[in-house]
Amino acid sequence: MKLLIPCATGLEASVKRQLRQLGYGDCPAINGRISLEGDWRDVARLNVFLRSGERVLIELGAFPAATFDELFEGVRSLPWEEFLTRHTAIRMDGKCFKSALMAVKATGGVAKKAILKRLGEKLGGTVFDERGERAIVGVSLFGDVAQLTLDTSGEGLHKRGYRTLAYEAPLKETTAAAMIESSVYHKGKPFADFFCGSGTLPIEAALYALGIAPGLGRDFDFTKWKCAPDVLPDVRREAEDVRDRTTKLHLFGCDLSEKAVSIASFHARRAGVSEHITFACRDMRAFTSEERYGVIVSNPPYGERLKEADLFTLYRDFGKTFRALPDWSCYFLSGYAGAERAFGGRAEKRRKLYNANLACGFYGYPGAKPPKPTEK
Repeated sequence: MKLLIPCATGLEASVKRQLRQLGYGDCPAINGRISLEGDWRDVARLNVFLRSGERVLIELGAFPAATFDELFEGVRSLPWEEFLTRHTAIRMDGKCFKSALMAVKATGGVAKKAILKRLGEKLGGTVFDERGERAIVGVSLFGDVAQLTLDTSGEGLHKRGYRTLAYEAPLKETTAAAMIESSVYHKGKPFADFFCGSGTLPIEAALYALGIAPGLGRDFDFTKWKCAPDVLPDVRREAEDVRDRTTKLHLFGCDLSEKAVSIASFHARRAGVSEHITFACRDMRAFTSEERYGVIVSNPPYGERLKEADLFTLYRDFGKTFRALPDWSCYFLSGYAGAERAFGGRAEKRRKLYNANLACGFYGYPGAKPPKPTEK
């Protein structure tokens, strides 16, 4: 099967690195989707192990569709009966970009009629109760080419299951994972997040360092499809086998809000990594450490609640705190246009990412590398 991994703009490189680490080689990215070939076990592995991909889709076909008639006939020609039954609860999802057919709702309606027409022809009858398993069908039009997909994930892969309490301006887990993976952090280094909020960055850092698959504790839509073999238990055993159960991490998260710290601690317990993270209600200006070669990864405030002068002061002091830590590295995501100037010093690494559809800069200030162990 042809599999597609959608990802947020700016995260393509991170997802491609994760795919290489999983043994899938160099996979091309087109229109924000990374494509590869795979079977049902690969569907399960990608859903369980990927940290920054948004979903795992099966592409059923792609064809020219400049008119609704072309869309209908193209959808009707696809082998829906191999995946869906007369009881499948079909849910439509769509997007149109520079297409002659820019009405998303209308394209979804035409596509669903074509699917039901095909199922009626192949399975017989015209009654489809849709009381069974869910299948989310994607209709994506890029230019005048339609791409039809089935969503094997169901809920987005950022929903790991540990973040159940709401807190303002949450950072998406998939974006947090990409920030961690793009930094120099690994399990042998101290870690700090000065603006921890609900705890996403320290928790994702712990999952990453310990090799805990982010999708290990959740379910996926494809497991309920009659066409899919029972491959998830074996993949879960693989995930359990590779996780690190012996290393003790040194992760720290602080925030000025007692509520945030309480929520972060609760989420860390749900994620099973609370023993590795210390959370504190503390101003980041008070942070000190005698450890060297640590890594700061943060998502500082940049919303409308802070005035320009207050933001400048916050980022200036953030930079001062970082520079007082010998040999540490710092990475942060911010939508504040003056972030780099206020922080001080030109970032060695700079990248454009999106957080809640807001264009942000991801800034990297790598510190000195620790000396290599002396060979005996």
